[in-house]
Amino acid sequence: MVLRLGEHTPRVTPQWLLLAGACVVPALLNAFTAYLSARVAGRSTTDWSTVVFAGAIWLSFGFITPIPYVLARRYTLRRSGITRFLQAHFSGALLLCVAWTSLGVTLALLFNRKPAYESLARYYLSYILLNLPWSIFLYFAVLGSIYAFTYYREAREREAQQAQLTAQLAEARLGALRMQMNPHFLFNSLNAITVLVRDENTRDASRMLELLSGVLRQVLQSGKRAEVTLDQELHFTERYLAIEQVRFSDRLQVRWSIESEVRDVLVPEFILQPLVENAIRHGISKSGEVGLIEIKAQESDRKILLSVRDNGPGYRPVSDAGVGLSNTRARLATLFQEAGQLQVANDERGGTLATLSFPLRRELNG
Repeated sequence: MVLRLGEHTPRVTPQWLLLAGACVVPALLNAFTAYLSARVAGRSTTDWSTVVFAGAIWLSFGFITPIPYVLARRYTLRRSGITRFLQAHFSGALLLCVAWTSLGVTLALLFNRKPAYESLARYYLSYILLNLPWSIFLYFAVLGSIYAFTYYREAREREAQQAQLTAQLAEARLGALRMQMNPHFLFNSLNAITVLVRDENTRDASRMLELLSGVLRQVLQSGKRAEVTLDQELHFTERYLAIEQVRFSDRLQVRWSIESEVRDVLVPEFILQPLVENAIRHGISKSGEVGLIEIKAQESDRKILLSVRDNGPGYRPVSDAGVGLSNTRARLATLFQEAGQLQVANDERGGTLATLSFPLRRELNG
């Protein structure tokens, strides 16, 4: 494991200031303890110099907290350099001890805390020996806090980067799937127009070209949207079905059953078109009778259910390997993982029933 404080801490001041500011807590506690000790001892007056000195000792520690912070940036925690790491930080702990002792002795002189009978050198040495265990303990406590804080921040940054990469990957994948669908849809539509032209059905061919241009305009203008409202998706599906109704004339009927409460629900863009196309291609076109397509939308258990049913010859698993259904499943997996499902089966009333289900979400301003 490698912790690189220098690379991921462009704003260094707030962190060590926070550590320094934390010294206010022991300073207040130490001063309060000195005050209580004087009261418990039964002294008539409080020696405020002793109280202030007790708090100032810990406040002075706040001024030397940059020592472990600077060394933590310089000597990172690495498996390969553990000896150098320990040498640097034990030296840092001794440096902190000397610095803290120097500040403590200075404060002792200012507050007349040094015994008059003891020389300054002897007092300084005894102060170092008294501070050494505390200094080593506090140094590595501060060092551990620095590494813990840095590790936490780097972990959050990695999570944010991972989420961003995942979103970019999903967007790229959706874009690739969409580029796969557009030529597929265009090829089928142009093939139908070719049949009409070959049959010299100029009126229907002209009408179909007008409808196709409108559908393609919507496809090209939709940009990079991954989701639209159900109402927008239904509008696109209506225009697509209008093209197919020109192709099949009176042989294609459409029945809608849409709950008004779900029209503002967000759905993947162009999610219905492959199901409708599949129903027409494998159901209506292979039946000599009048074709019926039923499109339903409803809410169930905080999910949106979209279904497309045809009255054709029924579902054959071989058709499930086509571009439309495999593309739809891939888009659902990209957007919703396991929460998005597509099921295709024979309907009990005859024909094929394709059902989409995924989490129900609405527009933020809806």
